[in-house]
Amino acid sequence: MNEDSSTGLVADTHAANGPGSDDTTVDGPLTDVRVLELGSLIAGPFCGHVLADFGADVIKVEDPSTGDPMRHWSQDRPGGTSLSFPIIARNKKSVTCDLRTEEGQRILRDLALSSDVLVENFRPGTLERWGLGFDELQRINPRLILVRVTGYGQDGPYAQRAGYGSIGEAMGGIRAVTGEPDRPSSRVGVSLGDSLAGTFSALGTVMALHARTRTGRGQVVDTAIYESVLALMESLLPEWAIAGRRRERTGSILPKIAPSNTYPTADGAEILIGANQDTVFARLCALMGVPGLADDERYATHTARGERQQELDEYIGLWTRAFDSADLLDKLHEAGVPAGRVYQAEDMLADPHFAARQAIVRLMHPDLGEFPMQNVVPRMGHTPGAVRTVGPRLGEHNREVYQGLLNVDEDQYEQWRAQRVV
Repeated sequence: MNEDSSTGLVADTHAANGPGSDDTTVDGPLTDVRVLELGSLIAGPFCGHVLADFGADVIKVEDPSTGDPMRHWSQDRPGGTSLSFPIIARNKKSVTCDLRTEEGQRILRDLALSSDVLVENFRPGTLERWGLGFDELQRINPRLILVRVTGYGQDGPYAQRAGYGSIGEAMGGIRAVTGEPDRPSSRVGVSLGDSLAGTFSALGTVMALHARTRTGRGQVVDTAIYESVLALMESLLPEWAIAGRRRERTGSILPKIAPSNTYPTADGAEILIGANQDTVFARLCALMGVPGLADDERYATHTARGERQQELDEYIGLWTRAFDSADLLDKLHEAGVPAGRVYQAEDMLADPHFAARQAIVRLMHPDLGEFPMQNVVPRMGHTPGAVRTVGPRLGEHNREVYQGLLNVDEDQYEQWRAQRVV
């Protein structure tokens, strides 16, 4: 059973809105949209996360016993508290409901009646087994949009396979081209496949909402994780099918594009320099004190530099090692050479540009105190998104939703709690 609780987790409105907004303009573009989020972990909830950032009323429906596993999954858990869940569940409401029970399914139907979108990332067929498939949801509410996020999509020979984001990354192609060429394929470092699927699902949701203004009907948005990754793979397919070349892992470089790499400094930092364009390379050479290098036939053209990529990188690296990173960056920026430090979290939190654009916002967490997280993307000029609350406690909004939205009386609500339906 889950008691409701008031946490007072409202962010400072001005701090949480993006630059260009003001204190009187806080309504996002989706404030008239209600979303039921049935998903767990990352792929489905990331879709709800994006929609909630822009004002959608996202009601997260969780299992009464444990809730979303993301409440418990985190590499660092100070005091037993996940550092991931407050971000991916920000701006959402949490209600508990056991969808495996007939009463829980009835509650979900009632919620669907007054909702615009339902997001789920169960294995295909799960909603149908619960009597909550698209046909049934359309009968209840013809305007409802059903967003379905899975590893392989709703049909095809792999549809019923268990699918995680990592598998989608492998099948979608990103793993094969990530890492050093002399080592096995590598993970990017974040749950890219899941987050891409969530992002594309949010985009599909908005398109379906737009289409509904003309048709009056909802539709299914079918997002497969592997296809979401595949969408980012540029010309990988025709490179093989037409040119006969398999794109391989290349580490920190883009083959034949030079100089464009990370370079060492005297204080141990990594600085990325992108000077592959002819005019920019000339500015870099002048800064290095070898202006004639830009006219040397070995390096004078884009193609020539690409053929001598390794030796050029080694030459530039010898030069950068003589400077501390801050001094080097000042010189590069002043010379008009694109460059930047490879940032860690501490660099982001201290950076004046991040601060000026409010790229990081800070909210109060009831257990952890001040809680920094990334702000809303993209920025909207007149209807900006905002970070209003950190992820809610399990079942925090049960009474608000069930008694306020569904008009359930106290006796019925207490009966559900006693039966562990909510």
